[in-house]
Amino acid sequence: MCDTCGCGQPDQPASIRKPGNPVSHTHIHEHTHHHGDMEHTHPHEHLHEHPHPHEPGQDPDHAHHFHDANHEHSHGTQIMVGQDLLAKNNLRAERNRGYFEARHITAINLVSSPGSGKTSLLEKTILALQNKISFFIIEGDQQTMLDADRIHQTGAPVIQINTGNGCHLDAMMVNKAVKELDPTDHSLLLIENVGNLVCPSLFDLGESKRVVIMSTTEGEDKPLKYPNMFRTSHLCVINKTDLLPYVDFQTEKARQYALRVNPHLEFIELSVKSGEGLDLWYKWLQVNRS
Repeated sequence: MCDTCGCGQPDQPASIRKPGNPVSHTHIHEHTHHHGDMEHTHPHEHLHEHPHPHEPGQDPDHAHHFHDANHEHSHGTQIMVGQDLLAKNNLRAERNRGYFEARHITAINLVSSPGSGKTSLLEKTILALQNKISFFIIEGDQQTMLDADRIHQTGAPVIQINTGNGCHLDAMMVNKAVKELDPTDHSLLLIENVGNLVCPSLFDLGESKRVVIMSTTEGEDKPLKYPNMFRTSHLCVINKTDLLPYVDFQTEKARQYALRVNPHLEFIELSVKSGEGLDLWYKWLQVNRS
């Protein structure tokens, strides 16, 4: 885990809100206590509501109040508590997965580098299938409500998670967001992760499927450079095929590289702009619903 981006810190504070609603911050505090020769730690979760909307020109750091909420207290000598962050996240992910399965909710985690077209693909998908599927959307970004506002215009229920310095969503963030979003039974929950091909690959959110989206403007070597992301995904969407005549991108080579790290990976080539291949994506979604 990387300390520079913030994901080396346990339970990063994240803000969660729906378009037009005040932001809520989730803070989790770890406390260490000594009892004779014994010591133990236990977390305390505090959910704070801050009704301060973000005004244009307002200092983002002030608006989001992103601060380190992880404190350690001891009665005597202060000690540092090491934690297995992935094990902790995986436990929460399994709880999420159990909740989704019990309510027949299909959760799909969309991952990619920035600018691959995740949000545009979501917009087209919702508008095309909203009469057939009940959509609920979780948007993940470090800052702003821009993507959530775009999805809100489609009419689909959406909630935004702003991770601050964090470069990925984790299972606890998704758990909190789902409680606020309250998706209905038999619905499709689409989670747009933070644009990053590294850290999101390590964090299970409780999803049933992970879809990695790459575009023809990125280069066909992405699967070799970021193998964990492609290894942990079920489907690879190659977007922006309308630009193939103008970019140096070899689709077959991209497929070969991806299959080298994940022989079971499926592929769909499409263009959100032209609509080419979108029918295959829509069919895949409907086939893979619970």
